[in-house]
Amino acid sequence: MSARDAFHEVVKTALQKDGWLITHDPYPLQAGTFDLAIDLGAEKVIAAEREGWKIAVEIKSFLGPSKISEFYGALGQFIAYRSALNSQDPQRVLYLAVSIDIYERFFATSFIQKLVVQNQLLLLIYDIDREVIERWLPSMNTDN
Repeated sequence: MSARDAFHEVVKTALQKDGWLITHDPYPLQAGTFDLAIDLGAEKVIAAEREGWKIAVEIKSFLGPSKISEFYGALGQFIAYRSALNSQDPQRVLYLAVSIDIYERFFATSFIQKLVVQNQLLLLIYDIDREVIERWLPSMNTDN
């Protein structure tokens, strides 16, 4: 099993504060002969008569010296996990969790934004200090 991200517990707490039930920690994936694991699986019931939302969250801290190198790795991992998840649990949606600081300093740049859109990355942006979700990109409305 791979090491947990530095902000694993922060994101887990933020999801719980937002009304999500953590169902997997980690979320195991099988991709052919490969055993993979996404950091978290969570569910949120949005109404008694409607199906709940199911997500998987891969957490990245971007604490290393090269943000772009870490982004390359995160992007490749996201694409591979999304493909495996689509085969194993197509109702579950994959999100990449990044801190608000990293989002504003790195992900908000035009080049990275272009790559996010082209590769259809879904982002969960969280505040490290307050342990809350700041926003979902694209916007997710689970309150209805």
